[in-house]
Amino acid sequence: MSASVAGRRAPSRTRPRPPWRPWLAAAVLLALVTAALWTWWAEQHPNEDRELRELVQDRLDGWFPQLMAPAADGHGLRRRAAAGGPGNPQPPRVVLIHGLDEPGIIWDDLAPELAAEGIEVWELRYPNDQGIPRSAAYLAGLWPELPAQPGVILIGHSMGGLVAREFVSAWRHPVHRPPRVGGAPVAGVIMVGTPNHGSPWARLRIWLELREHFEDARQRRFSLFAGLRDGLGQAKVDLRPDSAFLRALNARPWPPAVPRANKGARRLHPADDLVAGLDDAAVEVHSEELRQRLHAWWSTLGNRIGDGAVPAASLELAGVPKPVLVNATHRTMLRRLGAGDPRPPAIELIIAKVREWAAL
Repeated sequence: MSASVAGRRAPSRTRPRPPWRPWLAAAVLLALVTAALWTWWAEQHPNEDRELRELVQDRLDGWFPQLMAPAADGHGLRRRAAAGGPGNPQPPRVVLIHGLDEPGIIWDDLAPELAAEGIEVWELRYPNDQGIPRSAAYLAGLWPELPAQPGVILIGHSMGGLVAREFVSAWRHPVHRPPRVGGAPVAGVIMVGTPNHGSPWARLRIWLELREHFEDARQRRFSLFAGLRDGLGQAKVDLRPDSAFLRALNARPWPPAVPRANKGARRLHPADDLVAGLDDAAVEVHSEELRQRLHAWWSTLGNRIGDGAVPAASLELAGVPKPVLVNATHRTMLRRLGAGDPRPPAIELIIAKVREWAAL
């Protein structure tokens, strides 16, 4: 091409931006700012935040009773596994209560082992983003579906243990007043990784909810109202350390006739070689005080981390024996992550306690 032709080439023109792009950017920025302001306000005013969420859910329940019904998502109280072994007209019975934003798979390893022990296994599936008192009331409404005999042992994982405590102390066996619901008596409550004094991880509820909705999508249970039916996040406020709900629950008297057991996990359980190393370090400098400080430091670190979701100190509860801890995480204490993983360590403890209470 000659220089004269090149010189006559028309200058390149930049494509004009679509007129909607600035509006889209402004809308995204406005949404981010609104979310940040709402998050800041909710953190500073948790009680008001919870009241607002509860009010909205009550209004939705009133406006759309059929679309907001929990049964639309398969929630309810159902028998998950029949008791194995020789026929027993009244086999021991347990009800499994899952935790926050749990799609129900947490019981996949425990349920069949309980059934193999001759125990009838029931499972509560409930809208677990709603307030914990509302979840306990939901269980109370379903309780008459259980056979009246024998007594039922409740096994609650994480927040499910709080639902069990609320149901027993406020509905089925309240102290100093008549029961608000009849039916089978509660023969015991086993709390597994239950944050009796709250968990700071509740503020990160959005990541747990994403896991739950991913599992729901795999089971083709997603719908437009599914997220609203599951609650509006009141449980996150109830699970905050020193929340109004936890203060009221922990101050409420417990019925002496209903035994409780506490199981938990620690991710940083000291191995034997670590303990020996701490001791050797103290011997080298001839200091018993150093040995005690090293052990105290490691114990404090493990208690703060706990099972990765619930600090070990949050498990403890007045009037209940100290928690029995296993070396696992919040979920792996009950469920294998892979087919080749070892048996979850809390299962043996739970089965032993059920057998003890059921006199098997």
